[in-house]
Amino acid sequence: MLAYSALLTVALALSSPWWLLRMATTQRYREGFAQRLGNVPARLLAAIQGKRVVWVHAVSVGEVLAASRLVGDLEAALGEDFRVVISTTTRTGQGLARDRFGAERVFYMPLDFAFAVRSYMNALKPAALILMENELWPRMLHECGRRGVPVAVVNARMSDRSFARAMRIQPVWGRVIRKPALWLAQSDEDALRLVIVGARAESVQVAGNMKYDIRAPQQSRIAELIREAAAGRPTIVAGSTVGGDASEEAPLIQAWAHGLHKGMNTLLVLAPRHPERFPVVETLLQPYRYAKASGWSTQTDGAVRASPTLDVVLLDTIGDLAAVYAIADVAFVGGSLVKRGGHNPLEPAQFGVPVVIGPSFENFRDIVVTMQEAGGIRMVKDEMALEIALEDLIRNKERAKAMGERGRQVFEQQQGATARTVKALVVVLQGEKP
Repeated sequence: MLAYSALLTVALALSSPWWLLRMATTQRYREGFAQRLGNVPARLLAAIQGKRVVWVHAVSVGEVLAASRLVGDLEAALGEDFRVVISTTTRTGQGLARDRFGAERVFYMPLDFAFAVRSYMNALKPAALILMENELWPRMLHECGRRGVPVAVVNARMSDRSFARAMRIQPVWGRVIRKPALWLAQSDEDALRLVIVGARAESVQVAGNMKYDIRAPQQSRIAELIREAAAGRPTIVAGSTVGGDASEEAPLIQAWAHGLHKGMNTLLVLAPRHPERFPVVETLLQPYRYAKASGWSTQTDGAVRASPTLDVVLLDTIGDLAAVYAIADVAFVGGSLVKRGGHNPLEPAQFGVPVVIGPSFENFRDIVVTMQEAGGIRMVKDEMALEIALEDLIRNKERAKAMGERGRQVFEQQQGATARTVKALVVVLQGEKP
């Protein structure tokens, strides 16, 4: 740990000019900085008064969504003596977690330095630490080990990229990955890979993918306003789109503009994955009549209804995408036209919406393969195929409806991972062997 701490300190020192510049110019880098350095919020201390604490760490939006049902079900199973608290790493994850769980028990994950980690460990005295997916920090694991705090990694997966990286540093990483008392893997393949890279075989179980259990909020004002703006027109929702060397929004706009806009009067909804890209995507929309969903918060419903000629909606709000998928005629799930591993196709599939995805889906391989086998998703290889697929599903409503229903059935049939996860966690918290 001395060597690790020294390397982490050197890395932070070398990168400090960049971080200081970002903090001076960008709010999201300043937010929560004191908490990251070990300053435990007073509201958090008040929320856990007289309770045994279970600490759940969910990095960002995707992990928070997956934890949404887990938190409530776990508290119900453990009883009134326990209180679940939630940490996140990103600002967007923090915002969604506060909306879902209440701000009083949500905080930023401390930096992996001894002084910051120990501050939270001393204050929370957790009965267990639960990590969503594979967010492992050596100092945090070390401090839990010193105090006898069991660590469980739930909804664990190991993508092709993560597996290759772990194998390259297996002699070192193997020592870290052996520390958790329990690994609950999404699939048999994930479980096997975890054991290969060093996890103790007896600590690894397969519980399934908790993202099958995610349910979108029952109501969303933004979703209803978009439905009104569509005014009965077919709607394409492109969610979790990403940028980088090449953006996904540009080919989506091009595919829509070629035929779906002029020939079929289709409304396009673009939901970039990262908030910092909202202004970049907005520049692509200048030739069209567009609206930003965030701007509707100050408008009346009537103002939205009076805009049936709207071409594009930029969904620049956090936490609304899942509900907005429900109003789509066709959904495109981003992170897949470029090599980012894809995002969760179950979010639209749960509503019976036909799903189109690009060739990069490594992060959700099991889900995509299951949906492909059921005929509940369509994969496209490039921009031309994307345009053809979207137009086909808009024109052929019966085909789209049947495909969407097959995807919804996959979603329904694969549920139950959260219940299995809660059962395994209760065993750990009772002090029994998992």
